[in-house]
Amino acid sequence: MTARRPSDGLVIALDAAVADRAAGADQIAASAVAAAVVAGAARALKHYPGNRFLLFGDEAAIAGALAAGGADMRALAEVAEVRPAPLPAMPLAVDALQAGAADCVVSGAPTGALTAAAAGALPTLAEIDRPAVAWFFPTRRGESVMLDLGAQADCGPAHLVQFALMGALFAETVLGLVSPSIGVLTGASEALKGHEVVSEAVARLSAATLPGRFHGLVQGDDIAAGTVDVVVTDGFTGNVARKAAAGAAALSQDWQRRAVRSSPLAGLGHRIGRSAFTKLGQRVDPRRYDGAAVLGLQGLCVRAPSLTDVDAIAIANAIGVAVDLLRGGFNDRLSAAARRLRPDTVGGAAATRAIEMAGA
Repeated sequence: MTARRPSDGLVIALDAAVADRAAGADQIAASAVAAAVVAGAARALKHYPGNRFLLFGDEAAIAGALAAGGADMRALAEVAEVRPAPLPAMPLAVDALQAGAADCVVSGAPTGALTAAAAGALPTLAEIDRPAVAWFFPTRRGESVMLDLGAQADCGPAHLVQFALMGALFAETVLGLVSPSIGVLTGASEALKGHEVVSEAVARLSAATLPGRFHGLVQGDDIAAGTVDVVVTDGFTGNVARKAAAGAAALSQDWQRRAVRSSPLAGLGHRIGRSAFTKLGQRVDPRRYDGAAVLGLQGLCVRAPSLTDVDAIAIANAIGVAVDLLRGGFNDRLSAAARRLRPDTVGGAAATRAIEMAGA
């Protein structure tokens, strides 16, 4: 391992392997995945100079991708160290983070697998009970954050309060929002009609000192409307909501393509309005929103696109999320925000630890 100097930039452990990605990975050439990941790293290096990469994957495929590129790839090769990964690369990347050889992990492994590996290797922050997966997405008003997206299906009020802290700080750090608004997702408009866990979480959040403004309850149609900047929910509901949103977006795009091809006149109208359609495509381009982050652990892991979606732009955006969180001191700010909460407000095991430490 190359020794790190204090003057070095951030070190990003980057999963460039086939085995960790979506089903059917054996049908995709390792060279294609490595080429996309390496190109994404080179693209990120332009926007975030001074950082270094640990590339885990097929050594020959990564070397070929570096050799096939131009000046961008040669620049990347100067700040990259390749680690062959005959086994799935993601656990090796997480091990590098745990050992202090890297500052974060970016991997295209399935979210559940990445979260399990990260939670198994990295302890939670002292003030946090459980990790959560956060994702940001486009809305009518701009961009919003939702969490949890699958890490924790069974949540209590204390966990939702902690998720609210994580989401608000994510919105500030990655999206640049000032005093983001926070809502708890429910299927009813009145707290008394919601699940008792949700009702208790709302009561605690209403009394808590938050890095943002607590709005109250929100419903499913508030997500796309952008009613709040941070949507808080349990992992089961959040995962369903995200996949439903992705399916609806794909359906809309399919209908648009079919409409354009339905007649010569429709095709002409599309060509006339090409600039408007281009802007629309850029606004809803899913590659802009790649970078689901596992939050609450003593180390940051970001989920990049799966094999079926691997793309240099998406990889670069996922790396950007990781760098923004690290440069913004996300974990330190999260710990400080959690400590400011009254133990009786946050509850949970983290509060018990805080009370014990205060009395020590």
